[in-house]
Amino acid sequence: MDSETVKSLAEASRTRPPLAGNARLVAIEGRSGAGKTTLAEALAAETGWPVFHMDDVYPGWTGLAASVDLLACWVVMPLLNGANPRWRRYDWVQGRLAEWRTASVTDGLIIEGSGCGAAEIRPYLSILVWIDAPDEVRYRRLDLRDDAEAYAPYRGIWAHQENVFYAAHTPWEYADVVIDGTAPHQPAQQG
Repeated sequence: MDSETVKSLAEASRTRPPLAGNARLVAIEGRSGAGKTTLAEALAAETGWPVFHMDDVYPGWTGLAASVDLLACWVVMPLLNGANPRWRRYDWVQGRLAEWRTASVTDGLIIEGSGCGAAEIRPYLSILVWIDAPDEVRYRRLDLRDDAEAYAPYRGIWAHQENVFYAAHTPWEYADVVIDGTAPHQPAQQG
């Protein structure tokens, strides 16, 4: 993602009305390896908003569908009630729930990960972003990740869950912004 795309998205994010209490939620949705985390980090650098990673609430390798309720319960509902999100992080190494975490949200929160554009969550999103990248690009990126070896046995399981989830929720049809995930990433410039 080039810096102009990030700046434009940051500006749009700041001007949209808050729909989760007083917070603007920006959801960055797309398949595994599309570039969601990279965009979220660049957008956070531009806005100063915290990033919530769906990886923290997936309850294991078969937990994509269950994560939607956890996102609603631990992130969206507290914001609607004027509180900060509080969630129990999933420990991928131990294969179980770990410590409780919180995020201090004043103006906005960036949520990144498969599932954050679910139909149940969309009414609270100020902006929904869909990142699209072809399989060959995503697979190459997945092969280069630090956790590629640990992820490899589960890629098919996760891809199947994405297929089921995206067939039901079609977040790209509701996206405010669609980004080409094949574009080379350039870090956002502060300014």
